Amino acid sequence: MRKKIVAGNWKMNKTLDEAVALVSEVVNMIKDEVTGEVDVVLCPPALYLTTLKPYLEGQTRVALGAQNCHEKASGAYTGEISAPMLKSLGVRYVILGHSERRQYFSETNAQLADKVNSALANGLTPIFCCGESLEQRQTEVHLDFVRAQLTESLFHLSPEQFANIVIAYEPIWAIGTGLTATSDQAQEMHAMLRQHIASQYGQEVADNTSILYGGSANEKNAAELFAQPDVDGGLIGGASLKSREFTLVVKGVKN
Repeated sequence: MRKKIVAGNWKMNKTLDEAVALVSEVVNMIKDEVTGEVDVVLCPPALYLTTLKPYLEGQTRVALGAQNCHEKASGAYTGEISAPMLKSLGVRYVILGHSERRQYFSETNAQLADKVNSALANGLTPIFCCGESLEQRQTEVHLDFVRAQLTESLFHLSPEQFANIVIAYEPIWAIGTGLTATSDQAQEMHAMLRQHIASQYGQEVADNTSILYGGSANEKNAAELFAQPDVDGGLIGGASLKSREFTLVVKGVKN
């Protein structure tokens, strides 16, 4: 059975004191209130990873994740962070290809293939983001566009390597806008993604791949979204910045 996962992407938010308070609250709430089989990943700004790591030690269901990594292992890349650096901190997951990285930093599918390679080589689990703009959806090219993102960034991997990938579908038009894909829209895309994975790697690999929804999911709509047969959890933005809201989202996962 594939993993149910809820990952919190804090983006560029929180001071250090606020980050410590948030991770403490989330860890305690998850421990006290969440009974279902769901893995939780917290992805704070990289600056805070070392400080927050001790709060997650001994936790069986809450793991530390990073928001990005460079494709090179080391070198003259001022301000960047490599996969070996993240590994040395005990980070387990890394978000790659988020729409904001694609839009603001011009990350390409080819570059993301290299980032995926580096992450896997260092034992990190990539949360690989894909998704379409409103214009692409309105012109009905969204399915082909998202298929190409997977093909060009992931389909060079062996089946054994691909088994360590988590997919996050994020409709760009629903990020930070207050809009959310309907549960049927989310299911349609997730089912297509699973079918596309099966065409490359076979049905067993596809059936074991966790595919998360990442478009303005919150405590009000999470349960309905997560109830869809091909939606295996969420990559949560704004709602992950408040411990109570995030915990309610996690509790929306039913096994």
